[in-house]
Amino acid sequence: MSFVDWIVLCSTLAGIIFYGIWKSRGQKNIEGYLLGNQSLPWYHVMFSVMATQASAITFLSAPGQAYTDGMRFVQYYFGLPLAMIVVAAVFIPVFHRLKVYTAYEYLENRFDSKTRSLAATLFLIQRGLGAGITIYAPALILSSLLGWNIYLTNIVMGGLVIFYTVAGGTKAVSYTQLQQMTVIIIGMFIAGFMVVKMLPEDVSMTDALHVAGTMGKLNVITTDFNPNDKYNIWSGLIGGFFLALAYFGTDQSQVGRYLSGKSIAQSRTGMLLNGMVKIPMQFFILLIGVLLFTFYQFHHRPIFFNKAAETTILQSEYATQYKNLEREYNDLNELKVGEIMSLIEEKRFELPTEGRKKSIQDAENKMSELRTEAIQLIKKNDPTADTNDTNYIFLHFVITFLPIGLIGLLIAVIFSASWSSTASELNALASTTVVDFIQRYGKKDRTERNVLMISRLTTVGWGIIAIGVAMFANRMGSLIEAVNVLGSLFYGTMLGIFLVAFMFKFIKGNAVFYAAILAEVVVVILFIRDDAAFLWLNMIGCIAVILFSILIQTLIPKKS
Repeated sequence: MSFVDWIVLCSTLAGIIFYGIWKSRGQKNIEGYLLGNQSLPWYHVMFSVMATQASAITFLSAPGQAYTDGMRFVQYYFGLPLAMIVVAAVFIPVFHRLKVYTAYEYLENRFDSKTRSLAATLFLIQRGLGAGITIYAPALILSSLLGWNIYLTNIVMGGLVIFYTVAGGTKAVSYTQLQQMTVIIIGMFIAGFMVVKMLPEDVSMTDALHVAGTMGKLNVITTDFNPNDKYNIWSGLIGGFFLALAYFGTDQSQVGRYLSGKSIAQSRTGMLLNGMVKIPMQFFILLIGVLLFTFYQFHHRPIFFNKAAETTILQSEYATQYKNLEREYNDLNELKVGEIMSLIEEKRFELPTEGRKKSIQDAENKMSELRTEAIQLIKKNDPTADTNDTNYIFLHFVITFLPIGLIGLLIAVIFSASWSSTASELNALASTTVVDFIQRYGKKDRTERNVLMISRLTTVGWGIIAIGVAMFANRMGSLIEAVNVLGSLFYGTMLGIFLVAFMFKFIKGNAVFYAAILAEVVVVILFIRDDAAFLWLNMIGCIAVILFSILIQTLIPKKS
């Protein structure tokens, strides 16, 4: 990066951090640190919820996901608006009325302490792992940009986000997220504009979308019902609904966002608007990836986007083989450019294009075969190499093609998204640990100042754990898939516990506790056996808890 880019990057991030700390100064008790004194308006709630969900993984990996797999990932969000209605109608009033710090406090009131502890433990496991993935995303950028050691970079990135989360608590997180979402929205619109602007002069955005559609990238809706298909309209509406309901209704990183709202009405408004905005926002981010695919039809298109892995193989005994594959790959792409331009002309004059489409698709298939061979060489040379380059595609465009100044801004977008999500996660992990374990099972006579200090230290502890997880995140493939798969292993069970609490008043603590353990075992077995796509695991886990709870409760002898 240039000196100007560094100035843009550092000044943007420093401004966000110090603004958040300044706005959250003067905290003296746990209510201010964990709930922000429940003083935030609806727009803070909305942006805070969006920023927590839209981590750097969204902006780093989603365009690459669309580049490789098309638009069908957007179906993953189709169940979200429905889930927001249920959260606003059921979860928010209950949590606000009981004045809880965490969602899991409610479970002790409804069931018993062990059920509360089980749900809190499931949250701590999955969110602790998820925080590590969100720390890894910006570390990946710095490592790729500067050639820094990825492990050292994880420590630096994690340390910075720990600093301002510990210093400011929930208020700092919420206020910085408002600024971060502003930077994110501006930056992504600029990125989309630049992709279209840098297409050849005689190729319009309509032409670019036609090319992408020809090559199967505009597959927004997939109607076939297939339980092993990760993204179709059924898994999105049904599995996505259960995942979103569990995430926003039972995950403390989100519950903590709307518990900080001024009132039930303010929290509801923020959540419902989030449900309306999220799908168009995600559609636009994926569309950038599709346009990026067309962009690379006319510009140099690397056979592999991870420069670090490519540099390693070019210094190995397989360098000649790799260069030969790369040369053939580039030659095919050059030939394909001519075919694409002819396709655009034929479309403009309404001439038959079927033959042209076939030749373009045949060339693309051949290029995919060459790319597979190149990846196999990389793996042969270094069995530990990350051979999934989805996370590097958008980053390659930013670094290679954007002008000075914009590179710094787009990198700031990815950093901002990462920090906003990680800060919420660390804050929620600390809240749950302190409220659901330390205060629940520890000494009862601690002073407010003592509890506040424990909360800060707990935030630091979870930050260190997240950094440790980040050290292994490079083995997880596409980050945006990895973080959602991870959540799906636990969210269904957590949601099932809460739905039993709300809907089945005759079921008691012992029944739901053992039902949740059995349901989690079922989900893990299905995942290991790969019997169902990950989105379906949320529904399966939820329904399993409900059915097992009813069955166990009927078998428990009634007291006289």
